[in-house]
Amino acid sequence: MKRIFFQVIFALGLVSGLSGCIGVGYYAQSLKGHVEIMTARQPVARLIDDASTPEGLRARMASARAIRQFATHKLDLPDNASYRSYVDIGRDYVTWAVFAAPEFSLMPRVWCFPVFGCVPYRGYFSKDIAVKTAAELQQQGFDVHVSGVTAYSTLGWSSDPLLSTMLRQDETYLAGLVFHELAHQRVYVDDDSAFNEAFAVTVETTGVKAWLRANGDTAGLGRYEAGLKRNAQFLALVAQTRTELSNVYQGAGPVAQKRAAKANAIERLRVRYRKMRESRWGGFGGYDAWVEAPINNAKISAMSVYNDRVPAFVRLFELCAGDYPRFYKAVGRLGRLAKADRAAALEAAKTCE
Repeated sequence: MKRIFFQVIFALGLVSGLSGCIGVGYYAQSLKGHVEIMTARQPVARLIDDASTPEGLRARMASARAIRQFATHKLDLPDNASYRSYVDIGRDYVTWAVFAAPEFSLMPRVWCFPVFGCVPYRGYFSKDIAVKTAAELQQQGFDVHVSGVTAYSTLGWSSDPLLSTMLRQDETYLAGLVFHELAHQRVYVDDDSAFNEAFAVTVETTGVKAWLRANGDTAGLGRYEAGLKRNAQFLALVAQTRTELSNVYQGAGPVAQKRAAKANAIERLRVRYRKMRESRWGGFGGYDAWVEAPINNAKISAMSVYNDRVPAFVRLFELCAGDYPRFYKAVGRLGRLAKADRAAALEAAKTCE
């Protein structure tokens, strides 16, 4: 959950005409933060050709260029200026996302924006402002979760650059981010984050596997697929807890009793995780930080948004015989359905057509 759409408004006139609970200050910080990044862009090709570019960065840029070409030529993702420039932003995260949910509900709070529609978070270029916003929501009785973000998308409204935060891990991680963000430019449905994110995750994971196969990286493919298997097992643990919490929230009983039952369900998640880590993963602790940090409805619901519909999209991709143009057309048709019918149609799909 390290990437988001960012609600950047591209005209100050539009900002000044906005009304509602989200003030002009929010859009102003979005615009300021985005413009600062856009003005610092350097073309990837120039960095590769420039003898003064540090060798390590030049190598990463060459890899990024190859990934970008693969995205267009093999995955049929948009051939535009996005991810053909680079910015070193000098910090660990480019933005921070604030998620919120009621104390006794797993339905996330949503915020609505011009152009991008409604999404279950608010993004900030300032960690301090994100934390302050989270504290205000908490005072209103919400569970809150603040997550650092390594990449964001403007859905093609601007030429999104590669960021230094996207280079924190290996080439496989970078490829996944680029494929994911470009997928949002291929298909995006207003007001349906669960649909959009699961679609992009599907393009990301199938694309990375195709990338590794094309490079003959058998060992890397094995590691990646093992990671996907662990992730599916972890998500199943969280889904079990989500079911337990839903039963608690729907049941009768005083607030104090529900709070105790909620805390017990979350602690059982931690216990089950530790057992699985030791018995099935050989001590692999890649999810330790998530599990040991505070867990609440906002954090759980955020994970649900990104992952719940991925299996259905993977099945649709397979029905399309792994043909990306056909897959995108099928997803586009689903996206044009009424939201109330979309998820059911995705689950019920028996052909690509």
